[in-house]
Amino acid sequence: MHNLLGIYTIWYRDILRFWHDKLRMMGSISFPLLFLFVFGSGLSTRMGALGSGVNFVQFMFPGIIGMTVLMSSFTAGISVVWDREFGFLKEVLVAPISRGSVAIGKTLGSATVALAQGLIIMLLAPLIGVSLSIGSILTIIPLMLLLATIMGSLGVLIATRIRSMEAFQAVMQMLLFPIVFLSGVFFPLDGLPSWMNVIVKLNPATYGIASIRQVVLGSSTDTAFSLSLFGHTMSIWDNVAVLAILGMVILLLAMWSFNNQE
Repeated sequence: MHNLLGIYTIWYRDILRFWHDKLRMMGSISFPLLFLFVFGSGLSTRMGALGSGVNFVQFMFPGIIGMTVLMSSFTAGISVVWDREFGFLKEVLVAPISRGSVAIGKTLGSATVALAQGLIIMLLAPLIGVSLSIGSILTIIPLMLLLATIMGSLGVLIATRIRSMEAFQAVMQMLLFPIVFLSGVFFPLDGLPSWMNVIVKLNPATYGIASIRQVVLGSSTDTAFSLSLFGHTMSIWDNVAVLAILGMVILLLAMWSFNNQE
């Protein structure tokens, strides 16, 4: 019971911090919009249709939703470093709850914030000619939450091994942009060089972006928007299964790392 209350308290604290930080809210939305409307519009005429009458901006749209979710949840690990520097984390760690509960609370807090940001981006679908049914929206929401949980766990895992804000920001930039650019946000995943194809398939975000794109664009498994793994064309459920396995492994590692830090 104490652990559940601790998870809720840590989750609620992160939600409140985000809600009261209006500048953070605006900044987290403006960056994806910059990619979608400036980068996407600038290249749309040169890229042409990418299959089934889908233009480049429409192709990017589900990727931008996923990018918003993964960036927000991954960078939330900075709150762990922040709490350590200002002494709050030490007070939490001596509380009568397990350290694993702290990691879960931090992960769920970052995932909830990331989900809210992804939903805001999803509201822009009519502006770029993408039609989303109620069923599609209800399918996308758990996909976004699953992706956010995985990336939030990864952010927490990294943050438990870092002692300063400057070091976390450096590591975050070193990892975040390769994760984004090698997840299929901006380009189809077929016909990649062999070395890049290996990195793309090892990237957890790849499977989240692919599944969201399949739902948003209504693409079947035989289109260029699908992901292939070991010669097998991945369905949405295949992607979800991979995400769930990776998410469980990363979350357990984050809990273990929290339990073994000073």
